[in-house]
Amino acid sequence: MNSAILDPEVQNFIRNFDGDTTRLAFSGSPFDNVSVQELLEQITGYRTAKIKFPDWAAIVGIYYPPRVNLEQTSSEVTAKYKAKLFGGKSMADITAGFGVDTFYFSKSFDTVDHFEINNKLSEIAQHNFKILGSNNISFYTIDGLQAVVNKKYDLIYVDPSRRDQDKKKVFLLEDCLPNIPLHLDCLLKSTNRILVKTSPMLDISIGIKALKFVREIHVVAVENEVKELLWVLETPGVNSPKILTVNFIGSEVQQFNFHYGDSGFEKYGDVRSYLYEPNAAIMKSGGFSVISENFGVEKLHKHTHLFSSDELIEFPGRRFKVLERIPYTKKHMRAGITFDKANVAVRNFPESVSELKKRWKIKDGGEQYVFFTTGNDDKKMMLICEKIHL
Repeated sequence: MNSAILDPEVQNFIRNFDGDTTRLAFSGSPFDNVSVQELLEQITGYRTAKIKFPDWAAIVGIYYPPRVNLEQTSSEVTAKYKAKLFGGKSMADITAGFGVDTFYFSKSFDTVDHFEINNKLSEIAQHNFKILGSNNISFYTIDGLQAVVNKKYDLIYVDPSRRDQDKKKVFLLEDCLPNIPLHLDCLLKSTNRILVKTSPMLDISIGIKALKFVREIHVVAVENEVKELLWVLETPGVNSPKILTVNFIGSEVQQFNFHYGDSGFEKYGDVRSYLYEPNAAIMKSGGFSVISENFGVEKLHKHTHLFSSDELIEFPGRRFKVLERIPYTKKHMRAGITFDKANVAVRNFPESVSELKKRWKIKDGGEQYVFFTTGNDDKKMMLICEKIHL
């Protein structure tokens, strides 16, 4: 850590710089004791923080790590969500890094141990937590896996690095560092509960098999983009873990829960007055298979994850008013496309969005939403819809 970065003049420059960083890189640093590389790192970090964890960005004096460390750092929204899941006397974050998760966990536990083998990251976290006024966190620059042996915690949290030794991105648990499946039995000697954060790309069935003692899986999305999978491990395991999906859309929180393996009763039907598209968290979880039974809506086709009803209902996803249903034939399409702009999507359809926009000369934009999809009768169609806003 370069303490000169914390000088008021430098902090003011970092927080107010709105120019081209490439030009700054060539022109050099205006400060003798802060290199241009350090300035660029802090400017990038501050800009990222304003979006990812705005509460921290609002505070002058926060020190930001290299970009690679910020990439895996949890957002403020997801960190707060995790912290509200559990509470108790003590917890350990054994891959703490920059420490956003650690900080919010410290609001729910009496004491928190921050383990980070990277000295620079540990130093940055200690500085930031002092600025943030957090005083119940202890810092250790040692391997967290080894450090928790012979200790007891109410919760151990681990967010394995999703880059291998060659700095390439990975997402399979066995390829991440540390390899949690390999060390699982040892960790469970120090706690009754482990929380593992993984890439949203990890297949849920593979994760359940690898982690053995899965009780719950939380699929967390922000603005309809899945950001992380959270695995709650407790002994003994269960055959059908509970899956909890959450999607943060502005001030709205969409939640839907079911158990892994639930098939539900899927009812199929024609397009009605309203169309529903499950949010990204539900789609990742596979929960679309129990939507019909839980919400009383009909699915358009076995492989079309769109639903419909005559009456408008609350739904964990996007809702649309169906304006027109156009059979996908040249004759009907030529007559049905009376617009030049639309938000185009495909669901269970043989052509891509780009191909369809080119074929039918549709430009992006406007208030109209168009779904190219397949109905229960296996016939292709175009649905012209209007999005229902909150």
